[in-house]
Amino acid sequence: MRRTSSFRAAYDAALGRWPGPVESVDLPTPFGVTRVNRCGPAGAPPLVLLPGGGATSTVWGACVAAGAARAHQVHAVDLVGDPGLSVPASDRAIRSVGDLVGWLDAVLDGLGPHGPVTLAGHSYGAWIAAHHAALRPARLGRLVLLDPTQVFAGLRPGYVLRAVPMLARPTPDRIRSFLAWETRGAVLDPAWLRLQEESAGFPAVRPVTGPRPDPAGLAHPSGTGPRVEVLFAGLARCHDSGRAARAAREVLPGARVDVLPGVTHHALPLTAAEEIVRRLAR
Repeated sequence: MRRTSSFRAAYDAALGRWPGPVESVDLPTPFGVTRVNRCGPAGAPPLVLLPGGGATSTVWGACVAAGAARAHQVHAVDLVGDPGLSVPASDRAIRSVGDLVGWLDAVLDGLGPHGPVTLAGHSYGAWIAAHHAALRPARLGRLVLLDPTQVFAGLRPGYVLRAVPMLARPTPDRIRSFLAWETRGAVLDPAWLRLQEESAGFPAVRPVTGPRPDPAGLAHPSGTGPRVEVLFAGLARCHDSGRAARAAREVLPGARVDVLPGVTHHALPLTAAEEIVRRLAR
């Protein structure tokens, strides 16, 4: 998969804003090579972070700066097929939820020996994480879903209409305009915003979509599955956060579910990093 020199420069610049040393590793999986950027004390409990669709692992830099790597070893993942430095296999594409779960299994295996994993995902990454938790509950100690899409509620039609032109024919101007609308003019990290704009030239791979994760698969009896926390962005345009939160509480009575006011969907990992880290540290 071809990456322009300007995309790579923007990626390196965004990663370079992370505090402290960062180790970049390429993990082999049946579906290609997965780039993982990790930091934090070796041997600390692992925290695996999945970005939203169209983003990269570098979006988690604000959380690292807020202290996510103090008590965990952070493993931030570039999704295979999305913008980033992961390289899909030429002979085996990810085409189903089962493939995504198998891919994430291989990533977790590649991290080496470890105890129960905390798996956190944002948006589409939360959708992947929820499916994995429903099908592989014994692998996780904790599941953190950050404004998950298509898990507890569908997408608003108005959001989809706004997103379609950007997704169908992305340009830097369309990406910038869409993010300005969705984040309601929030001040975003310029290095991250530049990387988002550079992703317009990234070869597109159709993302896997499908059913919502089975709520029964997430609502395991105490002690048999991961502890679940869900945090919704109060100003999200992609869905009705209040309605989604009520649905989450109904199907996951043992989970902690909150709505964070004043935060938008795409900006959540950037502008709510301190709140996210407080929850991860609990």
